[in-house]
Amino acid sequence: MLAPRRTEIALAVILALEVALFGVLGQNFLTGANAFEIVRLAVELGLLALALTPIIVTGGIDLSVGSMMGLAAVTFGILWRDHHFPIAAAAVCTLLVGLAGGALNAVVITRFRIAPLIVTIATYSLFRGLAEGLTGALDTFSNFPQGFLFFGQGYLWGVIPPQLFILLIAAVFYWLLLERTIIGRALYAIGLSPEGARYAGIPVQRRIALVYVLSGMWSAVAALVYVAHIGQAKSDAGNGYELLAITAVVLGGTSIFGGSGTILGTLLGLFAIVMLQNGLRLAALPVELSGILTGAVLLITIGLDSLRHLGRAKPQSAKPRTADSTDESIDVKNSQVAVLSAVILAGSLIVAGSNWWLVRSLRDVHATSTPSHRAVQIAVMPKAKGDPYFASCKRGVDDAARELGLDPIWDGPADLDPAKQNEVVEGWITRHVDVIAVSVSNQAAISTVLRKALADGIHVLTWDADAQPDARDFFINQATPQGIGYTLTDEAARLLNNRGEFAIITGALSAANQNEWIKYIRERLAAKYPDLKLVTIRPCDDDRDRAFAETQTLIKVHPELNLIMGIAAPAVPGAAEAIKQSGRKDVKVIGLSLPNLCKPYVHDGVVQAVVLWNTHDLGYLVVYAADALANGKLKRGDTSLEAGKLGKIEVRGDNIILGAPFVFTKQNIDRFDF
Repeated sequence: MLAPRRTEIALAVILALEVALFGVLGQNFLTGANAFEIVRLAVELGLLALALTPIIVTGGIDLSVGSMMGLAAVTFGILWRDHHFPIAAAAVCTLLVGLAGGALNAVVITRFRIAPLIVTIATYSLFRGLAEGLTGALDTFSNFPQGFLFFGQGYLWGVIPPQLFILLIAAVFYWLLLERTIIGRALYAIGLSPEGARYAGIPVQRRIALVYVLSGMWSAVAALVYVAHIGQAKSDAGNGYELLAITAVVLGGTSIFGGSGTILGTLLGLFAIVMLQNGLRLAALPVELSGILTGAVLLITIGLDSLRHLGRAKPQSAKPRTADSTDESIDVKNSQVAVLSAVILAGSLIVAGSNWWLVRSLRDVHATSTPSHRAVQIAVMPKAKGDPYFASCKRGVDDAARELGLDPIWDGPADLDPAKQNEVVEGWITRHVDVIAVSVSNQAAISTVLRKALADGIHVLTWDADAQPDARDFFINQATPQGIGYTLTDEAARLLNNRGEFAIITGALSAANQNEWIKYIRERLAAKYPDLKLVTIRPCDDDRDRAFAETQTLIKVHPELNLIMGIAAPAVPGAAEAIKQSGRKDVKVIGLSLPNLCKPYVHDGVVQAVVLWNTHDLGYLVVYAADALANGKLKRGDTSLEAGKLGKIEVRGDNIILGAPFVFTKQNIDRFDF
């Protein structure tokens, strides 16, 4: 085991370099609270990585662990909410579902002798499909008891996350299994040579079956931790986790060809990834850099492991070689992996550090030139950084920041991910920024961590979509939900002469703001348009292609449909493209979106109206409100706020009102460029 030990030493050195560098770059990185926060962020992923380690040691793979998390999470939610199981009983049944899923993988792999890659690709789809089928890909489960949520969101003695003990139990369990039992030695032998292991009398199929069954069970444990962490059970829980877990295992020195690997190496690989993400966030550097660095190191690790494997498989040359020389060759190649990994990570971190020093020096110069202005650290989070709607909001954020001499942090998930939003906010709490402003993806999931920010003395704003009222100071409301819902309904009624059928395509059924709009759409229909019927509501996950596909399905399932109403920015152009390609000129499209996304369809007559507000002004107002809140110029009881070029903005209770919705049509849409 000399080669894995060298990899472990190299990873330990990399971790030490990360600690040293981010101790300088990251605000409050070298604190006990942040150390425990890193551990807390690693738990769900760590449980999957530990479960995958013995599987990969045998030369196998399990791509279904993330999907099993989704199925287990949904099962737990259904049993608790719909069947009224006690939390403990629902958790036990969830573990049994995990065991059953793992057993399914085990039986098909061992009894039918099908390659693990093929089997687990199939169950990857099966488990996720079951989770989506049980919920219609729509339903979510929340409002779990506080005692259960404390397990994922609370802290013992104010600093230690309770789920840390689950990770420790799993790590000790797998360490004993792999390195202190006959079963563990058998797993290494199977990875080196399954046929040789059979000749040695090892029950190969039973040993392989065991690790897949355990993998299913620990995936269910990870699902319970995930649900307690974000306060919500949903079908996409664990989406993409399987790839990150495999990355941690292979980065930790476990050979993808089997036969070598350690639990310590997996843990080091895991924390190298999580610490890199945490450090980049605390240094206000792009977290996406961690994916680039980890991917580069992983490719080199796999490549050199492949070379080592090929070298081992080559026939012996005429020149005699001793056992020692063979071991030396293998060790050299593993040391090459370690050295190259260290060089890449160290070099990339130096680049990150250089960028940070450059940004810090520019900040210092600016601060010197405007000494009278108090430096306020504002952190702004969109629902999804890649959404064009939020990209247009960011232009307003940047303009307001320039006027005020601020340098706000703009960070968040690349797509809709409530768990990632929580992680980002936790990082900002550790940095102890002055103001956190969040466009909320899931109200129940994020409210707990926002309350933690308030308790730490950080001001909290929400914008575009609200959290629970006690989890923030003010909500920046782009327009009242009633105004939006009524305007959309009135436009639909105008186009259909008050009679017909329409469907709504929303971003996500858990989006609090969109649910409020739908509530007022229904209210307006009941009060004023009894002959206008809403037939269904479908989510598009804020994805244009998904909106396109949903629209195609809608016009087939509901052939009498007269209008599609999109209430997420990508939904309107996605629906419009589907209607355009179908040739259905009798189906109209309206909704909330960006003018630039919809202009071609508006001019073609496919989209009749786009309802929105000025997204640039929304982002602009976020920064002005945050600055006023931090400097004591905005407080409860105020009725107005001065917001730069926007002038006096109305404050209504704890809502800051941007203004009334605006309707873009063919006659006026070319006047706007966002």
